[in-house]
Formats: sequence, C-alpha cells, structure tokens
Amino acid sequence: MNTPSPALVTQRAAQRMPRWALLLFCAAWILPGIFGRDPWRNEDLTSFGVMSALAEGRTAWLHPLLGGLPVDSEPLPYWLGAGAIQLLSPLLDPALAARVPFALLLALTLACTWYACFHLARTEAALPVAFAFGGEAAPVDYARAMADGALLALIASLGLLQLGHETTPELMQLFAVSLVFWALAAAPFRGWRANLGVVAGLAVLAASGAPTVALALALAGAFICARSQYAEARRSVPWILAGGLLAGVLAAFFGSWAWRGAFEPSLAQLVQLGRQWLWFLWPVWPLALWTVWRWRHQWNNRHVSLPLVLVAIGMGANIVMGGHDRALMLALPGFAVLAAFALPTMRRSFTAAIDWFSVFFFSVSALFVWAMYVAMQTGTPARWLANIVRLQPGFTPSFSTVALAVALAGTLAWMALVRWRTGRSQYALWKSLVLPASGVALCWLLLMTLWLPLLDYARSARPLIERGARHIGRVDCVAAPDATPSMVAGLEVFGRYRVDARPQSAALTRCEVLVSFGRVAASLPIPGWRLVAAERRNTESSELMSIYRRLTPP
Repeated sequence: MNTPSPALVTQRAAQRMPRWALLLFCAAWILPGIFGRDPWRNEDLTSFGVMSALAEGRTAWLHPLLGGLPVDSEPLPYWLGAGAIQLLSPLLDPALAARVPFALLLALTLACTWYACFHLARTEAALPVAFAFGGEAAPVDYARAMADGALLALIASLGLLQLGHETTPELMQLFAVSLVFWALAAAPFRGWRANLGVVAGLAVLAASGAPTVALALALAGAFICARSQYAEARRSVPWILAGGLLAGVLAAFFGSWAWRGAFEPSLAQLVQLGRQWLWFLWPVWPLALWTVWRWRHQWNNRHVSLPLVLVAIGMGANIVMGGHDRALMLALPGFAVLAAFALPTMRRSFTAAIDWFSVFFFSVSALFVWAMYVAMQTGTPARWLANIVRLQPGFTPSFSTVALAVALAGTLAWMALVRWRTGRSQYALWKSLVLPASGVALCWLLLMTLWLPLLDYARSARPLIERGARHIGRVDCVAAPDATPSMVAGLEVFGRYRVDARPQSAALTRCEVLVSFGRVAASLPIPGWRLVAAERRNTESSELMSIYRRLTPP
C-alpha cells in the first residue's frame, strides 16, 4: 500500500516563475566574476596555468606538466580551457577566454538540476494529494514550480558561490554529476536521450578526475532503476552499467585510480566537518532535513532516493578526503532538489522566518559593501579606508562607471523584490526561496563590481610576481623547488618565465635564478645561491618570496 503524499498544493500555488525572471536570476548569478579579474590563487590559478601552457604549446596535451611536474588531475577540463583560449584569443583575454566554457558548464548545471527536479516531481509518488472537490495542482504545473524552487535553492547555496565561478576540474565534475542526475531522473520519460546522458555524464566524470564517484553513481543509479515501477527506467540499467564500465576504462587509460583519502578519525576533524557543512550547505541543508523527515515513508521512491544518493556520495567523498570542500560541491544538486520537496510541506511561520532572515541578513550585507565602497572612493570614514590600506598595502582604489551602474541596478532590483515578496498575496511554491537566492546573487554582484579591484588585488598573485620580477629580470628560466602549483602557475602566467619546479632543481637546474616561497622570519641560505631580494605578500606579512642568483656555474 502506498503512503499518501505529504504535499498539499493548490493550482494557484503551482504557478511557475516567469521565464524572463528565472533567466535574469541565472544571469545575475553566473556572469559576475567572469569579467575583469585575474585567475585567483590556489586551484583557480593552477588550472589556468595548465590551460595556458597547453594553449601555448609549452606542454603535451595527453600528459600536461606544470613547471616540469605532472598535474594532479585528468586532462579533459584543461583541454576545454586550452581549446577556448586558442579559439577566442586574441579576441578575448586568455583568462576570460578560459572562463567562458566553464561559465557554460555552470549554466548547464543549473539546467540539469531544474530538469532533474521536474522529472522527479512528475512521478506518481511525488504528486500532491488530490482534493475531494478538485482544485489540486496539475502535475505538469506542480513539477515546473518545484523545479523553479530547486534552481533557486542551488543558486542560494553558499558553497557554490566562489567555487562555481572558477576554472577548475571540479566544476566539470559538478556538471557531470548534474547530467547523470538528470539522466537518472528522466529515465522513465526520455528513453534513449536519458541513456546517452548517463553514459556521457559518467565518462566525463571519470575523465575529469572523479572515477570513484562515477562508479558509485553508476552502481547506485542501476540499483534504483532496477527497482523502479517504471519499465523504461528498468530498461536503462544496462546503459547505466555500461557507462560505469566506460568510466572505469577511461580512468585506467588516464591513470586516475588513486587513493586520495585524508580523513583522520578525531574529534577535531569531526568538528571541522560539522562547521564546514553548516555554512557550505546553507540554506539548503535545513530544508533537506525537513524533506527527509516529512517524506520519511517514501524514501524508496525515486524522487527521494535519487537526490539522497547524490547527497550521500558527495558527503562521503568530502569525509574521505578530509573535508575537501570541492568534493562536497558534488552534493549540492541533490541537496537543492531535496530542498525543493520541502516547499509543499512547510508551515507558513517557517517560510516567514526564512523571508525575514533573508531580508535582514542580505540587506545589512549589501549596506556594508556599499559603505566600504564609499570609503574607498571618498576616503570617508577615514578609519575604514585606513583599515583597507593597512590590510592591503599598495592598493589604489579605482572607479568604474559600468561597475557602479550594474551595482545600482542590482540593488534597486533587490529592493523591488523585497517589496514584492513582503506583499500579502504570494502563493507560489517557490516564493520562500526567492529572497535567499536573490540575496546571494545581490551580494555576489556587489562584490564582483564594487569590490572587484580590491578582491583582485588581494587574491591575485600578479602584484607579488611583478614586484619579484624587478629583481629577477629577463632570464631564460627560473628554478622554484618549493613553490606550490599555484605559485608555479603565477610565475609562468604573470612573469612569463619558464619554471623548473622539480624538488631537486636547486642542485640540478641550469637556471640562473632561484625563487623560494615560505612562511619564515628571514630568507634561508641555499648552498650555491646568493640571496638578492625578498618580497612579502600583501595579505600575508609572514610569507616571503625570496630571489636568489647562482654563485657557481651550473
């Protein structure tokens, strides 16, 4: 006997969001951060360094190297960025050209999540309860409203905000996970399209550095579809297993089967994971927990079991890798769909609390960003500007009319949206997620317009590399035996040096200059090399870039 659905939805509540408004939401969230900035330190800069080396022919496409060392990921994401650089340069700056396909991947992730929720909400067990005298939501209208809610939940997720706007392999993995999610959800309705989607998604997932996740998704998806009441879903099981087999073959070809576990069972590790989950998964995790409780009698149905599988695999990868946030990002599509299924079961008092918290928190955050911007442009209040100068020595504020106009338009749109949402006649299912999603989009828009020069100065390696270049001069190559992959990429991208990053390069290299990075009080002597200068990073006074010249011939 099937358990009745806990969803009570009228036809009036199943109205869908206007398409122009939904597309505007997506554009306001995706486009900021693409233009006008350098690749930022760590993974973003490392990935762009590899893409730039491939595009310029400085390394092999099948086995890319960075500073003479192999990169710690499969080449497919780097091929995508390098191909975009070759195709769009010199029309676009190489950094912008590399970000274009990854912005498209982010847009496709949103689309796959929307359609995954749409198909899951159309299944019989997910439909709302039929009223005795009619008036319940039509299935297709209900599914569209739920999908709109899932999309807004994904946009509102804090963990996707910065990581989703970088050019890293993990963004391609996120797209692949969302593609597999859509294919499994659409298996009862889309036939061969869903079968091709699951095979392609699992292959891309393995070729972008996550073969274990691909294998776990294949096994879990095959199990769920084999037990489905839909015959078309059961017929997709061989395709899912074939996709898992293809993922395994690709992983073996690229040599990507490697243990990356870093979890240490300790109280400190558990506390760290808990803190990370609290902010990274906000605000979708409370809604997802509510869904798990309210739909607890239907866990065996695909509209609950499929997103739960994604959540379990993403969080499991995060735990095994010792709290790696980019692994946790793979759980976000599942969390977003679970959050959407909480919407038709929530009480009005809870939705009101979400609205007023969002209005207060994001309005205060936007006001703070504007106040700091005014301080940077006018010098008032003077103490705020002094704090900026103290934290970012050497930074010079700049003014952009376009950035100011975009920020003003976004702020006015937020005010209009708050006024609309606080009206008394809003019935749509997705109404409770409009303010969280638009608040996140607003703050990101303001940061990527008003604060972009400051953030770019703080997060880019360009200022440090350019200061060091004054002491390095024009040389054939630079040895960097202890540099991180990010700083190796910075030397190659911003300094235009050929870098020898082998650990033994201090003794074996033929380069005339050696660069050392480290958190030390003073530069350490290196046998055979003479210290000529040391530069400190703007935001890290204890971190030095030390430049040495050779004492003896190589």
